[in-house]
Amino acid sequence: MSIPTVERRRFKVGKYDIIAHPIPNSAHMLRYTVFVGGKRIGATVSVPTESDCRFLEKPPIVPPLKIFSSYRPGRPKKGSRPPQTAESASQAPRESLPLDISLGGIRATTDR
Repeated sequence: MSIPTVERRRFKVGKYDIIAHPIPNSAHMLRYTVFVGGKRIGATVSVPTESDCRFLEKPPIVPPLKIFSSYRPGRPKKGSRPPQTAESASQAPRESLPLDISLGGIRATTDR
């Protein structure tokens, strides 16, 4: 008993010629080879649409790869100080004012 296979087919999608060949050792799958102007431009396993054929004819431009930066700072050395943040660097140390100093009409309060 032989396994039934699909026949070879030929059809057009827009300006593209497509030939469907049965895939070896497969009962129902086809490989669709796409031609334009008699020149083979690619093949698919699913039925190609016109946009698939245009993609095979002129694929999009791929930008060049960027080198992966692998810089990772390590542990700080023993005895080193932690880096100062912008807040702590701009703050001046505060002194407490004596209560008997007048600030031009502003009364000092002790409710802090």
